[in-house]
This record gives sequence, C-alpha cells and structure tokens, in this order.
Amino acid sequence: MNIWFFMLAIMLASFIVQRVLSSKFEKYGNIPSPHGLTGADVARLMLTQNGITDVTVQSVEGRLTDHYNPQDKTVNLSEGVYGSASIAACAVAAHETGHAIQHARGYAPLKLRSALVPVVSFANNTVQWVLLAGVLLINVFPTLLWIGIGLFAATTFFSVVTLPVEINASQRAVAWLEQSGVVDVDTKPMAVDALKWAAYTYVIAALGSLATLFYYISLANNRR
Repeated sequence: MNIWFFMLAIMLASFIVQRVLSSKFEKYGNIPSPHGLTGADVARLMLTQNGITDVTVQSVEGRLTDHYNPQDKTVNLSEGVYGSASIAACAVAAHETGHAIQHARGYAPLKLRSALVPVVSFANNTVQWVLLAGVLLINVFPTLLWIGIGLFAATTFFSVVTLPVEINASQRAVAWLEQSGVVDVDTKPMAVDALKWAAYTYVIAALGSLATLFYYISLANNRR
C-alpha cells in the first residue's frame, strides 16, 4: 500500500512539474536575451570560449528535442531554441553545450552514462515483456521475474546516474551565462529558474523508477 501511495504521489508530482516547466519556458521564451543572441549563437560562443572546435551545432525538428550526441559530437537544438533569441533558448542551449564540455573534459558520470547506453537500450526493449512473463509465471518459473527485475534495475541505475550529469550541465550553463555576460542581473534568475524546473523532471523520473523497482522486488519476495 505504501509503495502504491508513493507511486501515485510521483505521478502527481510529475504532472505538476511538467505543467510548471511548460509555463516557465513559455514565459521565459517571450523574454529577449539582453544582447539578442539566439540559442545557436550561445552554443557556438560557449564552445569557442571553452576551446572546443570539433563539436557542431545544428537544428533538429520537434519541441523539447534538444540534446547533445557524444557519438557524432553535435549539439542538437530544437527549432524553437536554435533560432530564438530568448532567455529560455539561451538557457537550454547553454545546458546542452554543457554536456559537450563534460564530454571534452572527461566528466566521469557522463562517461558512465554513455557506457550504460547499450545495456539500457537492450533492457528498455525487453524488460516489459520479461516482467510480464515473470509475473504470469511466478509460481512456475520465479527466476524469470528476477531476471526482469535485474533488467529494470539497469534502467533505474541509468536514471540515477543521469541526475548528476544533468545538474552539472545546468551548473556549467549558469556559470558561463553569467561570466560571459549573456545574461544580466535581471535575466540570470530566469535562466536559473528554467533550468531548475527542467532538472526536476529528471529527479521525478529517477524516483518513479526507484518506486517501480521496489514494487517488483516486493512482489517477487511476497510470492516466494
């Protein structure tokens, strides 16, 4: 019962965070950056000032599709960020470029997360079927459920490892935005606020994954 209550609370928190995050980015997306720099400008300038010359900044389709790809060394900014000269766009672009700087500097949690990608990709493609079969066959083949739990634990661990990676990228972003003068005393709190709420989504995801993992573990233990 406690686990179900916790999972319900996580779902509610996730809904609230997503709504607040959306409203924050809509609000700060309408506030121009002090020097008129677009997201693409910010990303390229941040890379240059950090001595990184082998990373490409490009536009990708979609909304909230911004990400850094360490495989081909690209900072991928959504259309609404790439060409937008808003505080929200500057914050997002600086955050994603923060990942590129992590990669260039050999940031350990990012290296660990990258190493986990193949394992997590396999786990994500199979875990729901293994868990379903494990629950259905728990009295016949209880080991199968534990195999599913192991796969799910890998995805949970990935979610937990993601937290320091995302938080550190935001810290790098805010520090650089202030140091470079891209934001001023009035707009820095806005960039911090936007990135703070974005980080909450990763916290909620990690907590939700942990709660689900504990549920399956308790289910396996109770059926012994």
